Amino acid sequence: MKNRTIYTILLALCIVGFWLFDNFYTPATYSNSDGSSIDLVEPNLLPSSTTGDVVEHTYYTLSYRESHEQSEWVAYKLKKEHLTYDDRERPYFIEDPKVRTKSADWKNYRGSGYDRGHLLPAGDRRFSEQAYNETFYTSNISPQDKYFNAGIWNRLEKKVRYWCKKYGDLIIITGGVLDDDLVEIGEEDVDVPDAFYKVVFRKKGDKVWVLAFLIPAKESQESLQKFLVPIDVVEESTGLDFFEKQPKSWQHAIETSVNTKGWKF
Repeated sequence: MKNRTIYTILLALCIVGFWLFDNFYTPATYSNSDGSSIDLVEPNLLPSSTTGDVVEHTYYTLSYRESHEQSEWVAYKLKKEHLTYDDRERPYFIEDPKVRTKSADWKNYRGSGYDRGHLLPAGDRRFSEQAYNETFYTSNISPQDKYFNAGIWNRLEKKVRYWCKKYGDLIIITGGVLDDDLVEIGEEDVDVPDAFYKVVFRKKGDKVWVLAFLIPAKESQESLQKFLVPIDVVEESTGLDFFEKQPKSWQHAIETSVNTKGWKF
């Protein structure tokens, strides 16, 4: 009887311990503790922020929208030297310590039926452990249908890496379209975007090439070209102003039409 009581107490302590670990354990933060940043997208090429909650990590910048519990955009540079195949151990998803209101807990996604979809792909950041781990802040994820995440969205991410190898350094700005009245998941009401966008930018001297994609958040076998739109359309859909610090004439020249010249599909 005494042994049974001891075993019962030990079992209860184990259950409580696992519950506390699952709900309250948070690993150390992933960004540089001194707050330094490395080769981020130039401020004059960033989109507007509807919230003012702009965060710089070591390897990317984001604008967090608390009302939707995710970033409205993530912006980063992709360079040829970033494209390695180093094996990395997947870290924990953790809340972003630099977001004023704290980013959504990953547990909102548990049992929701949606993937924790990376905005900045972890595959773009295999060149260092810190760079890789930074992509696992919950400010860098958005709920995505698993077939979309593993399908056309993944195809676009691979195409971006192909362009980087072929043409050199790129700037990528990406996020979900955060409308009102979206499906929500978890205790924190994380919104599930109906569509995602990606803007891909490169420059050589005064020459600029830009593509913008707007893709419904469901798997499709259509070609990527089918989802090309003018940046103006992405702006209308998101309420963001891309390249807002550039001259109006410059914006008009690249934002009002689709131009695939200079991009190999």
